[in-house]
Amino acid sequence: FVEVFVDTPLHVCEARDPKGMYAKARAGEIIGFTGVDDPYEAPASPDLLLRPEDGDPAAQATAVLGLVERLGG
Repeated sequence: FVEVFVDTPLHVCEARDPKGMYAKARAGEIIGFTGVDDPYEAPASPDLLLRPEDGDPAAQATAVLGLVERLGG
């Protein structure tokens, strides 16, 4: 088991939301939506922490694969 935390800011998640779920949650149409009216709990100690602003998707995928290989996956 490998835990990878993709630490994406809430405003980025909202901007990338193709289904409009965040907008519905903000309008009160969805109750208990994580990050809007329900707290988000980030993992305490993930094996790998990725932030979208820290690199392109290909480089981040390489980091994930490298971690899996180092751990014997």
